[in-house]
Amino acid sequence: MALAALIVEAAFGYPRRWWHPVMAVGALIAGVERRWNRRRRREGVALVVLLLALSVVLGLAIERLGTVATVLVATTGLAQRSLDDHVAAVARPLAAGDMAAARAAVAMIVGRDTATLDDAGVATAAIESLAESFCDGVVAPAIALLLFGLPGLFAVKAINTADSMVGHRTPGLRAFGWASARADDAVNFVPARLAGALVAIAGRGGWRTMWRDAAGHASPNGGWPEAAMAGALGRRLGGPVTYDGDAAARAVLGDGPPPGARDLFAALRVYRTACLLLWLLIGGIAWAR
Repeated sequence: MALAALIVEAAFGYPRRWWHPVMAVGALIAGVERRWNRRRRREGVALVVLLLALSVVLGLAIERLGTVATVLVATTGLAQRSLDDHVAAVARPLAAGDMAAARAAVAMIVGRDTATLDDAGVATAAIESLAESFCDGVVAPAIALLLFGLPGLFAVKAINTADSMVGHRTPGLRAFGWASARADDAVNFVPARLAGALVAIAGRGGWRTMWRDAAGHASPNGGWPEAAMAGALGRRLGGPVTYDGDAAARAVLGDGPPPGARDLFAALRVYRTACLLLWLLIGGIAWAR
């Protein structure tokens, strides 16, 4: 079922105009945060427990509908096609020299300020998002689906959404979002390293860069696939950026010059190969079982 869900999602994706289940999760998290956030950790822990409980109940209920329903619903938790589409939407105008369109497209997938990014800045942002989202949006949910079925997939997506919404170190969320951030670190610990390995294999390189630079990333997990991608491309990622006008210092990942439009197309080829390797891995595990 995990392999089937990956193949179906890659082939058809999810219609952009349709309502997505993650929107319901986001609305739930936002409502809970408004009502429960007293800037204490215990309310944030309660949010994570609530999300896990709902994931198990809903996942088991849908699995009772049969294999076809399980596979179709599982595709909503995978992001192979949508991630490819979003990054390709950055690469095309960037290669054509249309910086306004490239900046607008990359703003859809990153949180940093994009209005003044040059070619290298746009390419860097898109490649970093592609590599990190390969873990968060593809490898982690696929492995959770393989091991724990729909409950596992739903749990990973719910925790990832909670981390993106409340897992910040701002004064109002530092305590409440602590549990969501730590839970996200935990569920992505193994998938991040697996994602980095798949990227390095797909790109025929990147191992040395991954082992050397991954720990310098601000996230305990994000550095693995990003550093592997930097090494596979022979380009430099990371470095300082700005968020809402505030400068943020970041470690440099990899060696060589910063990337350009051609490197963004190369990163997409590495990503697609890494997805295929994931299919083979999951298919092999299923065959062995």
